[in-house]
Order: sequence, then structure tokens, then C-alpha cells
Amino acid sequence: MTALDQLMTDHRRWMKAAIREAEKAFEADEVPVGAVVVHHGMVVGKGYNQVERLSDPTAHAEIIAITAACDRLQTKHLTEATLYVTLEPCPMCAGAITLARLKQVVYGAFDDKAGAASTLYNIPQDPRLNHYVDLVSGVEEQRCADLLTSFFRKKRDNDLPRQV
Repeated sequence: MTALDQLMTDHRRWMKAAIREAEKAFEADEVPVGAVVVHHGMVVGKGYNQVERLSDPTAHAEIIAITAACDRLQTKHLTEATLYVTLEPCPMCAGAITLARLKQVVYGAFDDKAGAASTLYNIPQDPRLNHYVDLVSGVEEQRCADLLTSFFRKKRDNDLPRQV
């Protein structure tokens, strides 16, 4: 196995952990986005969207995972850590990623409406900012996208008027 093959195997492994977090969000009727922070081969922070449950627009999976990782490692900078997230980060999360100085972000599905790590913006790699984050996109993309599609389909179906 080449080094690149091993790297992609590791990325898929950790993305599957993020997908498990996204499934928790789905079960809680939250937009199914999950995230894990990996530091030296260990998950040090994890989270899933909890915007509705907490009535907090900042309770995104990435923010929760970054906060948990910083707490666990007792630091505000995660320079040796990688964030795995099932959906391309939004502008708020991309800003937090940059401020936390993550080494790398690996994400699954692209976000055509609010993506800020390549689709609409590229905040983590904006040369005007004081930190550059490596990005890897499309890992387990279809599985991540399918989870989101299923969630919104279920929401639409539940919003349809019932016929008697």
C-alpha cells in the first residue's frame, strides 16, 4: 500500500466516525452534520449539530468538536489536529477553524448554499488571514450527501398535509 493509499484509508476511517456523529443529529431531528477532531491518531473532540435542541445558532458540529478538543488538550490552538466533518464548513465554522489553527480539515459533501472551504468561499486558505489550513474534500462524499438528502426528504414529507 502506498503512503497516499494509507492516508486515504485513514481519512475514510475518521470520516466514518464523523458520519456516526451525523447519524446522532439525524436521530435527534437536527440537520445531520457530524465532526471529529483527531490528534495524533486519537479522537479528542466530537460533535454533531445541536442548533434546535440548544436553541443556539452557533451549535454546529464543528464548533462543538473544536470546543471539546480544546478543552481536552487544554489549548486554544489545534496546530497538530485534523477536523473531519461530513459537510463543507459554513463561514462561521471556517472562521473558527482558522482561529483554532487546525492543521487540516477533511470534509465529505460540498455545500452549494453556504460552503466556505471551497464552494462559495475559501476562508481556511485565504492568504489575507494569519493561518492556512490544508483541505481535503469529497471523502465519503456520497454517504455524507445521502444522509443530508434523506433528512430533508423526511422533513418535506412530514410537512405535507395529510389526506384523510
